[in-house]
Amino acid sequence: MGALDEGHLKLELDIGMKNGCIELAFEHQPETLAIQDAVKLLLQGLHEDVNREGIKKTPFRVAKALREGTRGYKQKVKDYVQTALFPEAGLDEGVGQAGGVGGLVVVRDLDHYSYCESCLVPFHVKCHIGYVPSGQRVLGLSKFSRVTDVFAKRLQDPQRLADDICSALQHWVKPAGVAVVLECSHIHFPSLDLDSLDLSTHRGFVKLLVSSGSGVFEDESSDLWGEFLSFLMFKGVKTQALCRNGGPVKEWCPSVKSSSKFSPEEDPEMVSAVISILKSVGEDPLRKELIATPSRFLKWMMNFQRANLDMKLNNFNSAKVNGEVKEKRLHCELNIPFWSMCEHHLLPFYGVVHIGYFCAEGSNPNPIGSSLMKSIVHFYGFKLQVQERMTRQIAETLAPLVDGDVIVVAEAGHTCMISRGIEKFGSSTATIAVLGRFSNENSARVVFLDKIHTANALKTDSCSPF
Repeated sequence: MGALDEGHLKLELDIGMKNGCIELAFEHQPETLAIQDAVKLLLQGLHEDVNREGIKKTPFRVAKALREGTRGYKQKVKDYVQTALFPEAGLDEGVGQAGGVGGLVVVRDLDHYSYCESCLVPFHVKCHIGYVPSGQRVLGLSKFSRVTDVFAKRLQDPQRLADDICSALQHWVKPAGVAVVLECSHIHFPSLDLDSLDLSTHRGFVKLLVSSGSGVFEDESSDLWGEFLSFLMFKGVKTQALCRNGGPVKEWCPSVKSSSKFSPEEDPEMVSAVISILKSVGEDPLRKELIATPSRFLKWMMNFQRANLDMKLNNFNSAKVNGEVKEKRLHCELNIPFWSMCEHHLLPFYGVVHIGYFCAEGSNPNPIGSSLMKSIVHFYGFKLQVQERMTRQIAETLAPLVDGDVIVVAEAGHTCMISRGIEKFGSSTATIAVLGRFSNENSARVVFLDKIHTANALKTDSCSPF
């Protein structure tokens, strides 16, 4: 087969057939190519080498994640609902509450994610739906999650998402009424002031509860709403924090609350790249809620090009007392917060770093110093990274300061784990780097890991979104 024939065969293999029409494979579709071009421009704006191993496929990975995460623009609720309405005797019009048969149905804890329309960062959604069936029919339970996903997989804010879900179910299922409560969790951007490295006061998540009701649920002061909320309280939902349907909802995206001013030094080409991404996923960049989104997104992302933090290692002295090396003991610095940006998907990951090292007895109780260790963690965190590399880099930087004996453990939650096909909510990743004694003394590693366990057991669990 000649080269021309081989090329033609490859093109045919890259093309799928759907409904009798030729459809380009995902990687050749105009929207995918446009997002890839935009991401390459953004990477160049971060002064990254787009051909660097580990990052050269990032544009495609980002395009795949974004298009998957916004697939709701091309989905229709009726395609899921119309084939899943089942007859159920006893659910006549006007029957089903107040002494009738077939009362309230509640579906709880539907986990989803959506992209925040203000900053393009994914946020977690836990959806609870109640409805009162009518017309002698009920909806298959799995379809509540399907309908939620249609609207979650778009650029959203919490209240509009709740309203979209409620309206769609009311229109297509035609029940006596629908109630929707969403628990939404948005990562709380840390202070990016490099002069202040203490992230210990970082609050983790911005949390918001919103609701929407239709039909018999339009009055949120009704007994029926109270019954619905009681079922949520059984699951630990703090309904007293609920922002009521139609009431004022506080601005929740940290990128909006942080500042109303945008940098005058924005690169117009990078702004255009983000606008191109918005168009490619199916949005209108001129929609009023999206006008400032490119600027907010770039303001957040550009922080990860900062790699010039002075860690001030020059004046540090190794752990010796009067010129003699004393017996060494284990020192620990636990739960140092960090933030980083995954170089594979351009999505944030964040967590804590634990550091252990041996130093001589009789020296300073904390010979390296907390501020220095925090600056090292901060330095390697705020850039495009992978967790494994960051952990190793921290260990290798500390090793010369402590005669080579160091262990570093990083624990992180990765946004890309919830915003791609796996959608694994609540997962976390731990990585470890060991040098010197820690690499060949199992007992030293065990003692250090036990200290992490003890310290975390004493902390109040603050990771729950609500």
